[in-house]
Amino acid sequence: MKIGRQAKIVELIGKYDIETQEELCARLNEEGYDVTQATVSRDIRELKLTKSAGRSGRPVYRAVPVAEDFSAKYLSILRNGYVSMDMAQNILVIRTIAGMAMAVAAAIDALQFREVVGCIAGDDTIMVAVRTVDGCLDVMTRIRDLINEK
Repeated sequence: MKIGRQAKIVELIGKYDIETQEELCARLNEEGYDVTQATVSRDIRELKLTKSAGRSGRPVYRAVPVAEDFSAKYLSILRNGYVSMDMAQNILVIRTIAGMAMAVAAAIDALQFREVVGCIAGDDTIMVAVRTVDGCLDVMTRIRDLINEK
C-alpha cells in the first residue's frame, strides 16, 4: 500500500504543479488513496521531496533524482573501503579496510535498500540487518554490482 501510494505521489508531482500537502492529499484521495495530511507529510519526508519553482514560478514539490541522492563520493568510499562480504541468515557481514567501516556503512545507508533494516559498524566490520534471507542475497548482488561497475 505504502509503496503504491508513494509511487502515485511521484507520478502526481511529475504530472501536476502541486504546491501544498493539502493539495497532494486531495489528489491522492481522488485517485482512491484514503490519506491524511500526516501520512502525506511522512511520505514527503521519506521520498525526500524538495520544492522548486513550477511553471507559474511558485514553489511546487519535485522528486530528487536518485543519481543526485547517491553521490559519486559515497560510491568511491564503498569501492575503496570494501574488502569482502558474507552472510549468516539475514545478517550481512561486510569487511572493510581498517578504519573504514563507518564510512562504508554510511554509503550503504545512503543507498536506502528497502530490505536493509540498519547497519552497525566497528573498525573494519559492518553488520547489516536485512529483513529476509532472500533480501540479503539481493543486497549482496547489488553491492557487488556497484563495486564492479566501471
